[in-house]
Amino acid sequence: MTEKDNTEAAVRLVFEYEFDASPQKVWRAISIPELRANWLPEQDLSRSEPVALIPEKQASYRMREAEPPFLESVVTFQIAANDNGGTSLTIIHELDDARLHLKPQAANINLQSVMRAA
Repeated sequence: MTEKDNTEAAVRLVFEYEFDASPQKVWRAISIPELRANWLPEQDLSRSEPVALIPEKQASYRMREAEPPFLESVVTFQIAANDNGGTSLTIIHELDDARLHLKPQAANINLQSVMRAA
């Protein structure tokens, strides 16, 4: 694995699930706030409404950690009918905090201070 692969793996998790329930039923559990609150509490979300939505196929929500450093992330739910008449659910959780992309500043840039005579 390269350093880029390690970094990407550290900021992105992908989970895949198969359900016997219909895609419409799984969609309701994800998209209706009262049902979603049973397994994804409102206080875990930065915003209660989705940041991206493709009806009955995909919904993305912004989340914020409750403890320092309060990193923000986006969790995306993708729904598709499977061959068994049930539902395939893919959950993609990505750290999306701008602070992760900041380059560290060097404490000492190793330049010598030169005093000039006038």
